[in-house]
Amino acid sequence: MRFSIIATVLNEGDSIRRLMDSLLAQSRHPDEIVIVDGGSRDNTAEIIRSYAGRLPVTVIVEPGANISRGRNVAISNATGDVIAVTDAGVRLTDNWFRELIAPFEANLDVNGVAGFFAPDWQNTFEAAMSATVLPQRQDINPDGFLPSSRSVAFRKSAWGKVGGYPEWLDFCEDLVFDLRFKSLAGSFVFSPDALVYFRPRGTLRSFYKQYYLYARGDGKADLWRKRHAIRYVTYLIGLPGLLAAGALIHPLIWLLIIAGGYAYIRRPLNRLAGILAEKSWSERFRAALWIPVIRVVGDAAKMAGYPVGWRWRITHSPPAWR
Repeated sequence: MRFSIIATVLNEGDSIRRLMDSLLAQSRHPDEIVIVDGGSRDNTAEIIRSYAGRLPVTVIVEPGANISRGRNVAISNATGDVIAVTDAGVRLTDNWFRELIAPFEANLDVNGVAGFFAPDWQNTFEAAMSATVLPQRQDINPDGFLPSSRSVAFRKSAWGKVGGYPEWLDFCEDLVFDLRFKSLAGSFVFSPDALVYFRPRGTLRSFYKQYYLYARGDGKADLWRKRHAIRYVTYLIGLPGLLAAGALIHPLIWLLIIAGGYAYIRRPLNRLAGILAEKSWSERFRAALWIPVIRVVGDAAKMAGYPVGWRWRITHSPPAWR
């Protein structure tokens, strides 16, 4: 079998060397690397090409290509039987590629392999962000895990069977691809040691924008209706009703509100304890204070973005993908 790595990039001149250097450091190299540049206005493509003497890398410039289009173009031009996918802005562990393709070499019936990802946090806020929004390995049910396209591999034939990444989606495209893959090509084998690191959002503003766009993508793709409905009911009906009851009916209701709030942040707090295990109590406390803020901001972003995506869906009539 031939093995290819593909990725898409856009204006990554400040960070692309981290990805390229980690590709260079792989304990096993691919037969080829195909990277699609969506029309960068900086020197991203030139930096990637500077590695051509050390890596089997090809750059294809496709101005205006979104992430889905960029991946599809890269895969179409790749000659590998198996395609490994990653993203700009990540740092690959040295054995990432070896671990990701090992199941294909061991079992000809494998169609897809799910790698994993971990936060590369740099400060207290980013540690809190990591604990709040990112699962840890022990949280994962391998049978139901839907991989991020930061770390995933599949047979090119399976990608064709699925119909490629949905080019009508600019966010949540890998989630729709994963769900179609499981339906049409089978489950992913979980390979947690195929690990990549990426830095979480460093400000509330950038985090709000990220989750707004994710939720807009959910609306466009008609994903997670029940989850979004529960969020609206909780914030717009349940919480105001409990607050009014606590103020007007019985103060013990405040205990119910506090208990519910703790349940809402309990898992992130537990994750944070492990993430900051070697840090001081004061740093842990400061990070813990950020967790409820991050949760509320993330929920507000989702509540704002989801109806925008639904409005787009109604007016554009995207393909039925399920």
